[in-house]
Amino acid sequence: MQLSSRQIQILVAIIEQYAEVASPVGSVTLAKLFGVSSATIRSEMAKLEDMGYITHPHTSAGRIPTDKGYRFYVNRLNENNDSLLEQGNLLLNADNNKDNLTRATSALCSRITAQNNRADQSIRSAVDSLVELTGNLGLATIGDQLYINGIYNLFSQPEFESGEAVQSVARLLDNLEPWLKEASPNEPINVYIGSENPIGKTSGVSLIISKFSSPLSENTYIGVLGPTRQNYSKVVRLVKHTGEFLEDILGE
Repeated sequence: MQLSSRQIQILVAIIEQYAEVASPVGSVTLAKLFGVSSATIRSEMAKLEDMGYITHPHTSAGRIPTDKGYRFYVNRLNENNDSLLEQGNLLLNADNNKDNLTRATSALCSRITAQNNRADQSIRSAVDSLVELTGNLGLATIGDQLYINGIYNLFSQPEFESGEAVQSVARLLDNLEPWLKEASPNEPINVYIGSENPIGKTSGVSLIISKFSSPLSENTYIGVLGPTRQNYSKVVRLVKHTGEFLEDILGE
């Protein structure tokens, strides 16, 4: 079933607000946002839940996105669907979002360029920058090794307060390097959301990686690992741009 324009707007608003506040999003908040009644919002939320795009945790009246909801959102980002981004910028100022992303990208490029005399240093610098800019764990393959930074960032997220959740993510990290070598994802940007992760279906994280060529390997990867609740609009674009920029400067 195709989503209506209003349903898309509500889904995007839930995804983006939940990314910011880490709390289920209620109908009252959305009703104020869209200027309609709470009953109207609840009706649309019920339809979105029936279709599997959102769910409600425990006894909360609010809703949170499902992996299917995130996948819908990320697919539109990958298609460069600007109309979706405009719909999603209901809670935050669109111009500020664009300005912040531009500044983040410029800062990342400057930091990488300062280290471009050595490929391994450039890649490490890029990972460190992604950690700072996204608040996620950053990673990259450097030759035959996997460089990781930002573990504290990842485990500081509210999703990973339990020991079981931490163990699940740790198992994913232990198997990430051999999986990358075996699977060799070929897309310039790959986004594995929650249960889509082939080596961590129950880990509750999203892996966003970019493939690029470097003097160290034709199949080099850089990206981030974070909770499924994150700012995909910002993170996906930063990771994609980082891979493209690294390939450009390391190929010179």
